[in-house]
Amino acid sequence: MRAYLKKKNISLSWKTYFVTAMGAMAQGLFASLLIGTIFGTLGKWCGISFLEEIASFAQNGYVVGAAIGVAVAFALKAEGLLLFSCAVVGAIGYSLGADGYTAGPAGAFLAVLVACEIGKLVFKETKVDILVTPTVAILVGYGISLLLCPPIAYGMHYAGEFINTATELQPLVMGILVSVTVGILLTLPVSSAAICAMIGITGLAGGAATAGCCCQMVGFAVMSFRENRWGGLTAQGLGTSMLQMGNIVKRPVIWLPPILASAIVGPVSTLLFRMENTGVAAGMGTCGLVGPLGVVTTMGAGSMGATGWIGLVLICLVLPAALTLLFSELMRKLGWIRPGDLKLEL
Repeated sequence: MRAYLKKKNISLSWKTYFVTAMGAMAQGLFASLLIGTIFGTLGKWCGISFLEEIASFAQNGYVVGAAIGVAVAFALKAEGLLLFSCAVVGAIGYSLGADGYTAGPAGAFLAVLVACEIGKLVFKETKVDILVTPTVAILVGYGISLLLCPPIAYGMHYAGEFINTATELQPLVMGILVSVTVGILLTLPVSSAAICAMIGITGLAGGAATAGCCCQMVGFAVMSFRENRWGGLTAQGLGTSMLQMGNIVKRPVIWLPPILASAIVGPVSTLLFRMENTGVAAGMGTCGLVGPLGVVTTMGAGSMGATGWIGLVLICLVLPAALTLLFSELMRKLGWIRPGDLKLEL
């Protein structure tokens, strides 16, 4: 059986499914929903109508699902007809749900995961592969979607409702929990933006999530400046803190400064400035400045006032940089962070 599965390129591995494939899902999201969000925000603020039009296509649920489907199938090493069929499966999984709630990225991911692996069993096994492979993959994906998408949709919806409501009721505790958790997810090889979109995070919880993500990206960019200089500052501050994951695995203690910073900045956001954000933008941090722009879009530029703008700058840039640098310098003096621990191969 192992030999057969190896021949069919099927790897029954937790790492393959929930690290490699989930990382690919994030790329599919970025190439559709997230880049669409960036285009839409720029189009709205700069008055460029064609960017808004592109955004409307890129953010369409079927398009996002198809992009996730291709990305996940590619990560699973699907080829040809199977790879292309997974675009359809992704669109189905993303769009199905119950009572107006859709399973979104989680539904697309799981549907493609199962359909792709089963599709490999029949791929190029018959003389009519052009019919067999798409038929099997799409039918399996549809069946899995019918089975899993309704409970996923309900689960994600009510999880989001709980987090959003709990943050309104307990802004201090939830400000810390949401900020730290989403920030950690941003740096892990999963998609914090996808998770925020899945559960429909909004309001104060969205603001706390933004704070945590900014602490990770801006924090790592600043604390590693002596090792990585301007290239590292840009790559991490405007790209992703996930670049540090390899160093974190080697020496986990380097993760502590941005985590501590997020535990402070999160409740500053929820209690003092009451910053709000929504969905995908809440899990983006300073990547392409989508997080801060999302705050402005959600709260309304005209409604923020001077306090709101000051809070935005403090929470997204100044406090993450200052606090992370403070904690990291203390840890360097204690010998917990050593020269070269944060070095990136750029």
